[in-house]
Amino acid sequence: MNVLVTGGAGYIGSVIGAALLAQGHAVVVLDDLSRGHRAAVPGGAALVEGDVRDAAVVRTALRAHRCTAIVHLAALAEVAESVACPERYEEVNVGGTRSLAEAALSAAVDRIVFSSTAAVYGEPATTPIPEDATPAPTNPYGATKLAAERILSVAAAGSHGRLAVTSLRYFNACGADGARGEDHQPETHLIPLALRAARDGTPLAVFGDDYPTPDGTCLRDYVHVRDLAAAHTAALRRLPAAAGVCNLGTGQGDSVAEVLAAVERVTGRRVVRSVSARRPGDPAVLVASCERAARVLGWRPRFGLADAVRDAWEWLLRNPQGYCSSG
Repeated sequence: MNVLVTGGAGYIGSVIGAALLAQGHAVVVLDDLSRGHRAAVPGGAALVEGDVRDAAVVRTALRAHRCTAIVHLAALAEVAESVACPERYEEVNVGGTRSLAEAALSAAVDRIVFSSTAAVYGEPATTPIPEDATPAPTNPYGATKLAAERILSVAAAGSHGRLAVTSLRYFNACGADGARGEDHQPETHLIPLALRAARDGTPLAVFGDDYPTPDGTCLRDYVHVRDLAAAHTAALRRLPAAAGVCNLGTGQGDSVAEVLAAVERVTGRRVVRSVSARRPGDPAVLVASCERAARVLGWRPRFGLADAVRDAWEWLLRNPQGYCSSG
């Protein structure tokens, strides 16, 4: 099929685009390159530089390339930034999804896979978190992603069966696929920060070591980016039967301390750490229930934390300045 990947120059989007190409699909990347990287766009994909908020641009890309499917990742995705600039997140994440839905309904699109987030759950009442847990986002990022899910759900419901949508709620994406890895400015994710700390000998900030967990640090569910890509290709293939919501995680948590130990094993270097107070709103444990993804998508994660750390480390060694390393 011909697939439009919005945000396809970003970390996760570029890996998904490469996976789709490897399966024989035609891929069109729509990205304004404000946070993505031209060098991350996989070879063989067409690149349309444009803003997802512009329905005319989206519609033109869909029609010109005869796309019948969309993987929608274009969004702002930093919790702290969303608290500081909630109106910006509303404009991009909600407004962009509204424009995308409008364009999809006017074109020949029959399936959309949406990149959502575990942030829609907020403080979990139960762990592992099932998809039927009541959403209660605690920050604008999670709230705008939940609003986007609902926009797409309404669009599908109003299409009289022409459009099917699934929303994939990621937990903590990590790792690299060889050619593509994490290169955010600024970087806020634990694994790339810990790898840089190991490489450079600089202290890593650890926020809280007094949580009610076995070692006192937060537990998170880390899912390899290659597993995420496999889930997206499965969702595209199985829609409309896969319509609805699926969590994407491993079903088990790794603590901050365990991540740092894995980084030290892979790199052979010590991670110097500086412990400070907990960040407001950080739950002690965030772990996915993944049974629905197994049942509906036929998907189970293949890679673990050690794989993700190793792949991310190898990518960082080859790209010490990120995508700027190649000029």
